[in-house]
Amino acid sequence: MVDLLDRWRAAAQGAGARPDPSTTRAGEQVIVRWREPHRQYHTVAHLTAVLDVVDQHAYLAARADAVRLAAWFHDVVYDPRAAGDANERDSAAMAESVLTGLGVPAPTVAEVRRLVLLTAGHAVAPGDRDGALLCDADLAVLAAPPARYERYAAAIRREYAHVPEPAFRAGRAAVLTGLLSLPALFRSPPLASRWEEPARDNVRRELATLTGAPETAD
Repeated sequence: MVDLLDRWRAAAQGAGARPDPSTTRAGEQVIVRWREPHRQYHTVAHLTAVLDVVDQHAYLAARADAVRLAAWFHDVVYDPRAAGDANERDSAAMAESVLTGLGVPAPTVAEVRRLVLLTAGHAVAPGDRDGALLCDADLAVLAAPPARYERYAAAIRREYAHVPEPAFRAGRAAVLTGLLSLPALFRSPPLASRWEEPARDNVRRELATLTGAPETAD
């Protein structure tokens, strides 16, 4: 937790938050959210993985600290029973409230809010470097080796254990179909060149398993 708090403080203060105990307390509260017991995939491990991608490729961003803060908040509210983009909207609202209270300038707060909302559909406009990096980091697991991807898919199923199998298969298939319909899963050229093909292979394979249909190239 100390390492995570250090990363939180660095991002928050880099974006203009006050360097006082209130910033540390806010980070502790955000981490508590990420450690809620109902989470199976959307955990501190996912947060750390997203932050790692952002840090490793920060040179791609226009405002790296805003992207880091958006990573911190993008799933801070996560209720598998919520409808539509409610989690993203609630996460964005929490980001706005917390960061404003810490003295982060309003334009930066607005950018963090915008970035968090992008993760609802991962549709990024051309030229949006910050949105591209955040969404690429969020979807990086799609390009994982097959065994790790299968563990991710299994964790998602556990998060939706309350959903009967037929309904889960239909809903998950719709999500995967939506991802495959995106012009590209990854927008940042260095990441797209490495991740696009294995990610699409993984998603097509899971979709075929869910629907019983043969894998086809999209």
